[in-house]
Amino acid sequence: MPSLFDSFRSANATMTASGRVATDMAVIAPAPVVSVRPVMLEAPGRGEGLRVKVSAPTTGSDLPIILLSHGFGSSLDGYGPLADFWAAHGFVVIQPTHLDSRTVGLPQADPRTPRIWRFRVEDMKRILDQLDLLEAAVPGLSGRLDRSRIAAAGHSFGGQTAGNLLGLRVLDPASKEQEDLSDSRIKAGVLLATAGKGGADLTPFAAEHFPFMNPSFANMTTPALVVTGDKDDSPLSVRGPEWLADPYFLSPGNKSLLTLFEAEHSLGGIVGYEVRETTDEHPERVALIQRVTWAYLRHALGIEDASWLAARRALSESTDPLGRIESK
Repeated sequence: MPSLFDSFRSANATMTASGRVATDMAVIAPAPVVSVRPVMLEAPGRGEGLRVKVSAPTTGSDLPIILLSHGFGSSLDGYGPLADFWAAHGFVVIQPTHLDSRTVGLPQADPRTPRIWRFRVEDMKRILDQLDLLEAAVPGLSGRLDRSRIAAAGHSFGGQTAGNLLGLRVLDPASKEQEDLSDSRIKAGVLLATAGKGGADLTPFAAEHFPFMNPSFANMTTPALVVTGDKDDSPLSVRGPEWLADPYFLSPGNKSLLTLFEAEHSLGGIVGYEVRETTDEHPERVALIQRVTWAYLRHALGIEDASWLAARRALSESTDPLGRIESK
């Protein structure tokens, strides 16, 4: 019986013949990938070092970079369907393990717990500050990074983390202030199934247990692609799936929205190969996300526009699309 990994590969191989995605949505040929894990970064004040995974194609130069922030409880080992695809198609993908990871096992009573959201952002900035070390840790990568083209991506809680680097602001539960944590080194973002407004939009459970879920998108000006599922009915909000489109509708600047039909919170299986979090397994949908996010980042980072234009055209012209794209 083929594994889910084989299903993803098969979906990628047959996307252009399926009738659901047009033939002009092809991508460049994949390259072999080298991954190094864990690379340990010193992290004073964090309580322990930051474990990082770096994946890069073995060929090519001037490679753009994606910082990929995992969802609550995951780790640097998650999100293989995205990280593997991006790395095989020309990006260097860097994945931290945040303190909320199940592999860390931070007790709920730990004094760091109320500021987990802030430690996550600091993890991402620490990666940016120590790119020299990460570059040196991967055999053959030296001199091949394009540090002028860096994107931040994240799923669920990781979407808020990536969003902070784009200009999203969180009302800190302790200080009652909204601090600007954006980083000018980040030129674009991909926010996947990311929480919307707080306050009255939250369920009582979310308001009680996640007081940091009160983002303001008014200053999130960096270009971004927001990805949502129209069946992602989050238990954290009273508004239903539309809540997760807030990062698109409530933020200024150049933004695009990919709405996936029939997709739940794992968006078909982006969180990993054969993981229990996937409630809506759909390899073809994952293959679509791989291609659309890849094309968008090449567009937003100024590499080339043809792939993004082709992706938008493919969905708009499909007779049986898996989703739709809109932009502002």
